[in-house]
Amino acid sequence: MTYDDYLAGEPVIVTAALTGGVHGKEANPNLPESPDEIGRAAAAAEAAGAAVVHVHAREPNGERSFATERFQAVDDAIREHADDVVIQHSTGGTAAPDDVRHQPLRTDPPPEMASLDMGPLNRYDHLTSENTRALVDSLLAEMRERGVKPELEVFNDGHLNEVHGLLERADVADPPYATLIFGGGTLTPPRPENLLHAIRNLPEGATFNTLGFGRHQLPFATLGILLGGHVRVGLEDNVYYRRGELAESNAQLVQRVVDVAETLGRPVATPDQAREILGL
Repeated sequence: MTYDDYLAGEPVIVTAALTGGVHGKEANPNLPESPDEIGRAAAAAEAAGAAVVHVHAREPNGERSFATERFQAVDDAIREHADDVVIQHSTGGTAAPDDVRHQPLRTDPPPEMASLDMGPLNRYDHLTSENTRALVDSLLAEMRERGVKPELEVFNDGHLNEVHGLLERADVADPPYATLIFGGGTLTPPRPENLLHAIRNLPEGATFNTLGFGRHQLPFATLGILLGGHVRVGLEDNVYYRRGELAESNAQLVQRVVDVAETLGRPVATPDQAREILGL
């Protein structure tokens, strides 16, 4: 995917990351936590233009959950409230046993997509996610078995090496889909030249999604639109609408990036167009 794809007017897929598993309502009271809140947030994000919703589950007390039952409750709520949005589960996590990391893949039906972190990373003072190669391979094997499209999450340049290695040792349905992530800790520094560098180092034929944490969400989404990629926004990654002003909802953040895409002349993909682009 290149700037030529932008010039050609290829549709951009907008993913809404609705809740995450790190911060909660203490960071922004509008962040959805219960299955019903997440389901309604998914519907509003879809109405605003999101084709994919990136889903985490939480326990009733707001803490992150990997349990299949909690993901099932969230999916049921999304299908109750939304029309036809693509559901993408998170398998990422910090300090969770490997077998627990598989549980989000075991809903009925399984999600159409799931994240696959491509290696170890640190965030904040006490959050480390190991993501060994053995875990990555075992998660991918179960995704293939259950017909789940992997979203290859690339947090730094070393993870780009891991994407190439993964494609050499395992079958991944075309096109490979990588989310290029920028922020603090061991993530790639959020500078525009680093996005260009990451795109140049993607495998041939891969398509990419762009994610900037915090205040970098809007500028990196805009860059992703201009460079022919897809974009992710939402309260998981950024709780503010602008400096000092909390976002009202995930839909508000989706609507803003949809407005940017339309202003730049790039159409926004429907869920069915997203399925065609991603080979779901």
